[in-house]
Amino acid sequence: MFVDERIVTLFKRNAHHTLTYWSVFFSFGLCIAFLGPTILDLQCQTNSTLSQITWVFFSQQFCLLIGSSVGGVFKRTLFSALAALFVSALLISVIFAIIPLCNNVLLLAIAMAVSGLAMGIIDTIANIQLVTIYQKDSAVFLQALHFFIGFGALVSPLIADPFLSETGCGNHTGNGTEIIHHFRNMLRNSPIAEHNITQSHLPHEGVEEDSNVHYAFWIMALINLPVPIAVLFLMYREQLIPCCPSSTPRLLDKDELAMETQQGAEGPDVEQKEHEAGGHGDIFSCCQNDNLRGLPVSFFMIHILGGMVLFMTDGIVGAYAGFVYTYGVAPPMSLPHKTAGYLASIFWAAITVGRLVSIPLSYRFQPVRLLMFNIAGAIVTVLMLLIFYTSSTFLFVGTCLCGLFLSSIFPCMLAYTEDILDYQGCATSVLVTSAGMGEMVMQVVVGSIIQTEGSYSFLLCGMIIACIGFILFIGLLLFHRMHRNYLTGTTKKSAMVEEPAPEQNGSPKTEQKEENEIS
Repeated sequence: MFVDERIVTLFKRNAHHTLTYWSVFFSFGLCIAFLGPTILDLQCQTNSTLSQITWVFFSQQFCLLIGSSVGGVFKRTLFSALAALFVSALLISVIFAIIPLCNNVLLLAIAMAVSGLAMGIIDTIANIQLVTIYQKDSAVFLQALHFFIGFGALVSPLIADPFLSETGCGNHTGNGTEIIHHFRNMLRNSPIAEHNITQSHLPHEGVEEDSNVHYAFWIMALINLPVPIAVLFLMYREQLIPCCPSSTPRLLDKDELAMETQQGAEGPDVEQKEHEAGGHGDIFSCCQNDNLRGLPVSFFMIHILGGMVLFMTDGIVGAYAGFVYTYGVAPPMSLPHKTAGYLASIFWAAITVGRLVSIPLSYRFQPVRLLMFNIAGAIVTVLMLLIFYTSSTFLFVGTCLCGLFLSSIFPCMLAYTEDILDYQGCATSVLVTSAGMGEMVMQVVVGSIIQTEGSYSFLLCGMIIACIGFILFIGLLLFHRMHRNYLTGTTKKSAMVEEPAPEQNGSPKTEQKEENEIS
């Protein structure tokens, strides 16, 4: 078979949990991708500028970072983990429903902050639960998990696209003309462009046309509703809802019975080891672990460098998805708004396909090889986009390639670092937090640079970020080698200490036996 029978058996044993965590990540994908193509309509809805609307990205990503940091708190029991997932997925539907009612940037930023908090909790809990269930076999299932992010992020722009305004603003009044003029003038900084934009709106002055983008948000709210229902059904099957006891046996009864039998044979040392290892709790409890004192520098550097690589690569994903539409409508591309709206869909479609393809690849190849290939491919793609910056055709091709290469970096890095640390560190919490921080910071930085330096700086920023990420990855490989040498040396010392023990214990017995024979 193409996939090992053992992997299939593991999946069947934990199918309901796994499918539920995958579906929750669909909600994550829906929420992360809609801002990019709808940014101009939301800008007009809130009567704001590009620099002001950029802070909406920041509020979402900042609270995503907070949610990722504290999300591990809810993993202590299955009830708390599933309850947090249920509330978070339901909040995302509520936020989608109220976004059309946010008529200023502050209200929109608050709504995005709440959605970011829910996304961060989903991100941490789903990753931790899958790593806990599958351990060393988690790479395949993590790739599938992040495929559903891409799938949700693909659906979101496709739903929004039919409702986008052709001019980037649903209100074609004089006020709308002023906003579009302000936005375009910041990017182009050209009096000719200002004249053209003003002239193009002259026939429409005095005629109001309401934006239809609110329909897209309401549709996404309805599409997302089955996800919290699925989480609630899992809680019902696990008999975690006191008012609704299930007549069917719990899904994990057999597994728990096997674990209890195994723990009875091994004794209470298992829980003590898990406590000493630090586990996969929230990042604050990881930092407070007393057992971190005796660990080598390589242990900490693997956490730091792995997190920094994802800070850069996920920062590229967030910035590219957020501003490729803005880059497409600006010179030298000057694509129609409807056409540029497909860029975000293509980018997320490529990420979805890339993560789907990475599922069998992660079974056949080591994560470190996939990481090297993907990061190098992303650098080459952005370089080609810089070279052919006037070609609209290559912009679509490059967007597709960029999504393919960036798609599986996060799950590969998660599987790689957890494997290095033998699932005893805090890699999941650190990596999820670092990735969220990268998206938050890079979107604000790149958006500010585009505003001040022009649209060409969008690709230049991507190139610089990708190169820094590759350098950090090389450093991660070096510290991996150091950590492996440390573990090898520790194992040899332990073996040398244990080998003389039987001889020392046996020598008195031998002498006593000889004395008895003489007597």
